This record gives sequence, structure tokens and C-alpha cells, in this order.
Amino acid sequence: MAEIRRQLTEFQLHYKFGMDEVLTKINVLREEFEHTRDYSPIEHVNYRLKSLERILDKVRRYGCEPTLEGIRHSIRDIAGIRITTSFVSDAFWVAEMLCSQPDLRVVEVKDYIRRPKPNGYQSLHVILQVPVYLSNRTEFVYVEVQIRTVAMDFWASLEHKIYYTYDGEVPSDILDELRDAAVQAAALDTQMAEIRDKVTALREQAPASGQGATGPTPADRPDPAHWFRGSDDATGPVGPEPPVFTWQQAQKRSN
Repeated sequence: MAEIRRQLTEFQLHYKFGMDEVLTKINVLREEFEHTRDYSPIEHVNYRLKSLERILDKVRRYGCEPTLEGIRHSIRDIAGIRITTSFVSDAFWVAEMLCSQPDLRVVEVKDYIRRPKPNGYQSLHVILQVPVYLSNRTEFVYVEVQIRTVAMDFWASLEHKIYYTYDGEVPSDILDELRDAAVQAAALDTQMAEIRDKVTALREQAPASGQGATGPTPADRPDPAHWFRGSDDATGPVGPEPPVFTWQQAQKRSN
């Protein structure tokens, strides 16, 4: 029994270490932008580690092998990080900066922004493999990073609470209202980005030049990096291709 407890503790710790590694990278980016740039694409960062009870519940639902190795292979969201941004383009910008880091392996990208789920859910899901340097070996663990706007995050939080309240059996009329609210949240994101672009254009026409707190305009950003193309795991109608800033261009515009 003591050996089983030790193995389970070690199993969870490895995911915590991997999550800490990614959080450090995110905090470095966030502090760099906050202290040396006029604009930071990262608004908030939250994280969680699944409890053993929730892991076992997912093992039952997925029907995966009930061993540590089976769980390690099949369940990729034991360690989870959520990043919220102000604008849709910033969500892709942050994802690209993370995916560009050479010691992280990009395993999978699910683009629920361009292809929302049928219930209206929108977010970027990036599955990373993170090296964890232990005393006697290096182990790679999965960390899921969800990136979405403040409006998307508000909708997702409310939707989660509603499903919990109804134990998953949500009345159809409420589901319809949730889908409508998701459309309105997406429209709000678009409207706020347009306002940002207008403010940026006015600032660029002003006598005093310089990048303001509104950030770089999405029109200046090229297509997303290769890992965002052909992401067919998401379902639903395909929205407009969100523009993304590369890390090198971000450095150039912020100087």
C-alpha cells in the first residue's frame, strides 16, 4: 500500500513539475511585456492539476487501461493552464510564442476559435510535451494550455456552471440561449478589435509617434504558424482566419 501511494504521489508530481515549467515560461513572457513593452497580450493566467478522483473518472469514461502507463498515454489534460487575452489575434500570438520555444514539443492543436464546437465553445487548445528533469532521468509529460479571450472565458465559465447545476442534462431552451450568447461573445470580440484598430490608426496619425497600449494592429500580422493550419479536430463552421504576430515581429514593433 505504501508503494502504491508513493507511485501515485510521484505520478502527480511529475505533472505538477511540467505545469510549473510552462507557467515559468508564460510568466517570463508576461513580465517581459509588462515591464519592457507598451502592451501585453496576456491578461490572466489560471492553472489546475486534476485530482486522482477526476483522473479515475476520466479513465472510466474513456475506457483506457487503468495503469499509470495507460493513463499517462491516454489522458493529456491532467495538468492544465488557461490563458486569457483581450483579443482573438492575441490568443494566436501567445500560442505561437509558446509553440516556438525549442524545448517544448507541440503534440496537438485544437482550434475551436475558427471552428467552434456545436454548443458555441471557442478556445485554442494546445497540447504540449514538457521535459521534466528528475534526479535520475528526464521524463516528458503532457500539459494542456487553453487560450481564449476574456469574453470567451466568461462564456465558458458560465456554461461549465450550468452543466454542473443540471448534472449534464441541460434543457434545450437553455442550450439555445447559450449558443446565442456564444455568438454574441464572438461579435463582441470582433467589435472590440475593430475599435482597437481605429484607436491604433489615430495614434499612428498623431504628431507624436509610438506604439500605445492598444497594441499592434492585426492587419500587420501574417498568417498563423504552420501548427495552426489544418487543425481539423474542432467542429462547427469555419470562421475568418485570425491573424497572428510572430515573435520576431513582436520584438521589432515593440522597440
